[in-house]
Amino acid sequence: MVNKRSTFYFRLFSDLILLNISFIVSAILAQSLKILLSREYMFVLMMALNFVWYFFSNVINFYEEFTTRNLSYQFIKIIRNVIVQALTAILFIFIVKEDLFTRNFIILYAVMLVFLISLRTQALKYILGWIRGNEKNIRNVLIIGAGEIGKNFYKLISDHEDFGFNFIGFLDDDISGTNKDIIGKLTDFDQILVEKNVEEVIIALPIYASNQLDEIIKTCNRHAVRANIIPDYFRFVSKKFQISMIGNFPIITVRNEPLGEFHWKFVKRAFDLIFSIIAIIFILSWLSPLLILLNRLFSPGALFFVQERIGVNNQTFRCYKYRTMHADNFSVDKYQPAVEGDIRITRVGKFLRKSNIDELPQFINILKGEMSIVGPRPHPLAFNEIYEGMVDEIKIRSWVKPGLTGWAQVHGLRGDVNDYEENKKRTINRIEYDLWYIENWSFWLDIQIILMTAWQMVKGDTKGI
Repeated sequence: MVNKRSTFYFRLFSDLILLNISFIVSAILAQSLKILLSREYMFVLMMALNFVWYFFSNVINFYEEFTTRNLSYQFIKIIRNVIVQALTAILFIFIVKEDLFTRNFIILYAVMLVFLISLRTQALKYILGWIRGNEKNIRNVLIIGAGEIGKNFYKLISDHEDFGFNFIGFLDDDISGTNKDIIGKLTDFDQILVEKNVEEVIIALPIYASNQLDEIIKTCNRHAVRANIIPDYFRFVSKKFQISMIGNFPIITVRNEPLGEFHWKFVKRAFDLIFSIIAIIFILSWLSPLLILLNRLFSPGALFFVQERIGVNNQTFRCYKYRTMHADNFSVDKYQPAVEGDIRITRVGKFLRKSNIDELPQFINILKGEMSIVGPRPHPLAFNEIYEGMVDEIKIRSWVKPGLTGWAQVHGLRGDVNDYEENKKRTINRIEYDLWYIENWSFWLDIQIILMTAWQMVKGDTKGI
C-alpha cells in the first residue's frame, strides 16, 4: 500500500519551505532585505510561524489522506491555516511594537502562502496520480471476500485510478451469486497468485471465516505478496475511528472523541466560562427585569421555566428557560411538543421562541458547568423516553455536555412535530448530526456554529425546543 508516512512528511516539509519562502519574499517586497536583516526578531516570528503551522495543521487534520478530497475542501483548510498564521503575525507585531512590517507584509504573506500551498497541493496530487497511473507503478490487486466490505473497497479503487491498483478479481467460496468478478474459491488462492501475477492482496473476509486468515497470510508470505486486512468488524466502526496502542495491544476505538482529551476539555470549558460571564453581565442583567415587567402586563407568572433534562454522562440537571407559555397551561412531565400556533404560548413567548431568546437563561447552566455554549441540545426527560425508542445510539450524546446551540440546530433540526413518523425521521436526523459533532469537534467548529446561530437569530430563522 501507499506509504502514507512518507507522503505526510513530504507534504509537511515542502509546506514549511514554502512558508519560509513566502515570509522572506513578502518581507522584502513590503520593505527591503536590508531592513529585514536589521530586525532580528522578525526571524523569531518566522520560527514561531513554522511551529504554529505544524501545530494547527495537526489540530485540523490538514495532512490527512487527501487524494479523495476535492480542491474546495482542501482550499477551506488552507484558508483556515493561513488565517491562524496571519493572526499570529499580527499578535507578534503588536507585542514587539513593530512599525514597518505591518499591514502590507501580512497581506502579502497571507496571499502568497495561500497561492503556494494551493499550488503545491494540486501539483502533488497530479504527480502522485501520474506515478500511480504509470504502468510500471500499477499493482495487481486481488480481493479475498466478495461481501459488502470487499465490494465497497473495489468501488473505492475503481473510482480512484490514482491509487494505482489493477483489480484482478475476487476470491470467495460463495460462487452461487451473479458476481462475474469472482474468479475462484479460496482453495484456488495459491494457483491464482502465480497465474495472475498478484502483487497485493486485500483480505475482506467475514468474521466467521477468520480461521482461514492464517493460511492466507502464510501463502502471501511464501509468494512475497503484500497482504492487507480490512477487519469485518469495521462495519461497527464510524468513519472517525482511532487506532492506538495499549502496551503491546493494538486498540481500535470505534468512535473518535476529541473532547475526551483533557487539554481540549480545558479549552472548551475556559471559553464557556468567559462567554457565559459576559452574557450574564451584559444581557441577562437587563433583559430579565424587562421580561418580568412584560410578564406582569401580559402573562402573570414566574420568569423562568425550570425543567429536568438529560445532561453529560446521562445525568439529569435543572435547565433554565424564560417562560413562554401561560403559567397554568403546561406540564414538565408530559411529552407535549409545542407546535406553530400553539394556544399555550403567550404573546411575549411567541417573540422569545422565534428569536430563541427564551434559551438565554441557560448561560446560568453553562456557568455552573452543566451545559456548554455548543453541544447536542438537552432533551427533557419525557421527550428523551420517546426518542430512545427511535434511535439506539441516543445515549452517546451524553458523552459531552449539552449545548445552548448545536450542529443540528443550525441545520434547521429544531423542535418536534405532531406526526409520529415524520417526527421520528427528524429525530434520527437530528441525532446523526449530534453524533457527527461529537466525533468531529474542534474549537473552530464551535466558533462556526456560534456565528451561524447568531446570524439565524438576526434573521429570525429559529425555533425553541
